[in-house]
Amino acid sequence: MRGYKESGTTTTPFDMVVRNDLDRYRLVMDVIDRVPGLAVRAAAVRQAMADARSRHHDWIREHGTDLPEVAEWTWGG
Repeated sequence: MRGYKESGTTTTPFDMVVRNDLDRYRLVMDVIDRVPGLAVRAAAVRQAMADARSRHHDWIREHGTDLPEVAEWTWGG
């Protein structure tokens, strides 16, 4: 279970999701951490998700906007 963590800051909606550990990257990491046997098989995927969170952290502090892969995301189809 995750909850809202008030930081007293103005930021993007996706950054608030990241700060509260509710983002897509953290959710993938949680699944990998909790499914027995998946940690070894999906170590590279987990690292890619951690790297995406780090990229987000650096990007939003430099640009004040979400990563382009987040801001420009649309439903496929």
